[in-house]
Amino acid sequence: MSATVKVLIADDQPLVRRGLALMLAPEPGFRVVAEAADGAEAVRLAHEHRPDVVVMDIRMPVLDGIAATGRLAAELPDCRVLALSTFDMDEHVVGALRAGACGFLPKDISPEDLVAALRVVRDGEAILAPRLLTRLISTHVTAPDRREASPAVPSAAEGLTPRERDVWRLIAGGSDNAEIADRLGLSTSTVKNHITALFAKLRVRDRAQAVIAAYETGLVTARREP
Repeated sequence: MSATVKVLIADDQPLVRRGLALMLAPEPGFRVVAEAADGAEAVRLAHEHRPDVVVMDIRMPVLDGIAATGRLAAELPDCRVLALSTFDMDEHVVGALRAGACGFLPKDISPEDLVAALRVVRDGEAILAPRLLTRLISTHVTAPDRREASPAVPSAAEGLTPRERDVWRLIAGGSDNAEIADRLGLSTSTVKNHITALFAKLRVRDRAQAVIAAYETGLVTARREP
């Protein structure tokens, strides 16, 4: 993996694209390799430039961000997608995570948080606000309606060990690795091993998809806010 993080910015608003690029310009170790005005162009330019991370707006013309994310996940699995949204578009955020995005950020993110998020995503992790993500999924992904769930997930979940289920449940509750280790009395390296096995069995890429699968399979249930 190269030391420089190559970034592709996809947004249909030129001012947003330019603003994000200007955020990254003074940061050492980052290079914006291309800018796209729609999802189709983002996919084409990703094939051409092979970025490490695509910062993807969700609502775009020609091909929206969710569809573009799905194509990138299938065609360029080493290219990570970080979705951009506003918090009043929860259902689109969940759709992007289902499609393979590694997380999401609000469009008014600070330069420091954007840089940190890009590093996390480039390194293969999901960037999430865990409790916010849990609330979003509680609202938009519920166990009784499994029409959109991947058919492979329920059967794969049946093969999990009790400890893997414990880890999965805590991930769905928004716990990070250190919190899981503390709750279960394990080392963080053991927790990482359980998470690796869990993701492989569930056939999910990261924590975001693991949380969605937890609700879709009924491992945890949606808690509605009063």
